[in-house]
Parts: sequence; C-alpha cells; structure tokens
Amino acid sequence: MTSVTAFRRDAPLAVLAATTAFGLLLGWATYALHGTAPLLDRATNSVSTWIIWTAAAGALIRSRRLAVWAGALMMPATCGGYYTASTLGGTFGSGGLPTAAVWSFAGLTGGLLLGWAGWTVRRGQGDLRPVAGAVITMVVLGEGLWLGLGLRYWTDATVFLAAGALLTALLTVCLARAGVHRYWLCPALAPVGGLVFYLAEKGILDGLLGSV
Repeated sequence: MTSVTAFRRDAPLAVLAATTAFGLLLGWATYALHGTAPLLDRATNSVSTWIIWTAAAGALIRSRRLAVWAGALMMPATCGGYYTASTLGGTFGSGGLPTAAVWSFAGLTGGLLLGWAGWTVRRGQGDLRPVAGAVITMVVLGEGLWLGLGLRYWTDATVFLAAGALLTALLTVCLARAGVHRYWLCPALAPVGGLVFYLAEKGILDGLLGSV
C-alpha cells in the first residue's frame, strides 16, 4: 500500500519531468534539422510544429490540471533545448536574448492552451470538445495563412493549409463517432480560429521579431 501511494504521489512529477525532457529533445532536434532538407527546414522552423505536441501530450494525460501544466512546461523547455543547442553550435549570442524571451513567452501561452485542448478533445464534456478541436487545428491553419499571406511562401502555405484541413476532418470524424452532439463546431470554428491565430502571429510575433 505504501509503495502504491508513493507512486501515485510521484506520478505528476514523473509526467512533468517526461514532458520537459521531451521539450528539450524537441528543441535540440529542431536546431539539428535546420538546413537538412527544404521540407524538414520548414517543419522545424514552425510555430505549429512545436506547440502541436502539447496537444498530443494533453490527450495522453489523465488529469486536466496536469495536462495544462505539462503543456506550459514543454514549450519553454523546447525553447531552452533549441537555444542551448544554438549556443553550443556558436550561432546564438546575447543579442538573441530578446528573441528567445518572446518565443518562450509565446510557447508558454500556447502550451497552456494546447495542453488544455488536447485533454479536452479526448476527455472533456459537451460542446467544449469540438471547440478544443478547433483550437488545435487553428494553429496549423493559422500558420498556413501566415506563410502565404504574410511571407508569400505559397508552396509551404499550401502544405500547412492542407494538413490543417486534414487534421480538422480527422478530429471531426473522431468527435462524431464519439457521440459528441455538436461535433460540427470543430470545422465551423477552425477557419475562424485560424484567422485569429494568423492575425496574432502577424501582429505580435512578426511585429516583435520580424520574419522568422
């Protein structure tokens, strides 16, 4: 009984440690894969590629609160892994600290939201489930809009928009099969959310950092 109680008490720490470690690894891999191939370069230099992982983590964690905190820790850890690798690679200096701070704050905010969304899609109740699904897909759709409308990378934008549309369709089907009454809210809200995400990324990140 004592060992079981101790395991349950320590499980949240193990989950948070695992998500933090994954974030560090993701950040390091992002830096290591830069320049290896055009597709990998775009995929690793991507907001949605980073924070979409928090939704996956949130879906795997049973506790809502723990899923949110895991998402919040994973993204700053990802930034830490990336900029540590960049420092060791000799490509990061003190002038990059403001950029790192902005990305870390954006990651913290996105991690909180996507951790909640991942948990809610799988374990939530009522209309929150399709709304959370739209939150997940809006990240990919919004980045597609930013790549196309903001940066004029239309080939990359098409890939992201297609991936976002496919993800929206898959989540909608899963929600419908799970018996969610208003599953249609996911595809209805996803484009609106994508536009909001695009405007936020363009107005905040692009304004602070320039094109990345």
